[in-house]
Amino acid sequence: MLKIVYPICCGLDVHKSFVYACIASTDSCGVTTYRSHRFSTFTNGLKSLLQWLLENQCHDVCMESTGKYWIPVYNILEQDCKVVLAHPKYVKAIKGKKTDKKDAKWIADIFKHDLVNGSFIPPADVRQLRDLMRYRSKLTSFNTGEKNRAQNCLTVSNLKLDDVFSDVFGKTASAILERLLENEEPFDVRPFLHKNLKHSPEEIQEAINGVICTEQAEKLRIIRSHMEHIALCKANLESVILSLAEKYTHQIDIVCSVPGIDTFSAITVISEIGVDMSVFPTDKHLCS
Repeated sequence: MLKIVYPICCGLDVHKSFVYACIASTDSCGVTTYRSHRFSTFTNGLKSLLQWLLENQCHDVCMESTGKYWIPVYNILEQDCKVVLAHPKYVKAIKGKKTDKKDAKWIADIFKHDLVNGSFIPPADVRQLRDLMRYRSKLTSFNTGEKNRAQNCLTVSNLKLDDVFSDVFGKTASAILERLLENEEPFDVRPFLHKNLKHSPEEIQEAINGVICTEQAEKLRIIRSHMEHIALCKANLESVILSLAEKYTHQIDIVCSVPGIDTFSAITVISEIGVDMSVFPTDKHLCS
């Protein structure tokens, strides 16, 4: 017979608009009784769920990580309950036996025997840091996409800046591109160049000997404007991130001691794994 690890526990079947809860209470004789209730996922509904759990002396809760729907539930319960978040594959009910009520009961039944592997959930401030760092990564991806679109505008216009500049969006190349967009007339590139360029002025002059049509020029202006806006948004976001990460200065310094890791890379590491390594049984768990 399987050992009862949690005499009073709750299984939650979480959906977008509601959550179905089932409390499993096991007495000293090993007999389990169940109480079930459905709650709204609005804040007041989740507070009612918490109150219901506390009234039934239930402080151990298990739910599956369904999309983002589990997060509001976790936010309300984490202060007063020990919440185990499980991957759906570990708590999936038997095929053909699934209903919301049965799913919640099934989760409670396997959880009371401690048969559920919980996912790593960092503290609230680390979760906020993780969310901001992932958004920063998205902004970087947006900017990369716009760079590719800008390069496509140059390619179809026979402007070969990428052949003579390692960075088409560097200071010199950007100044030349700005001049191209201001005036379609040919111009001398020499005033825009500095001494350390790999290619000669003649080669650079030949590289801009293309024709950019009105439509491609307007598209390029919009792209450049969007890139500037993304850069501003990213700078503002990074300011918020650095403020939030200030409490982890010591840990960031430790991570930065690894060659090749800068401040934001270190913050990314901390935002994903936290600073308490005791939550990982082994180094292999941490790496996975």
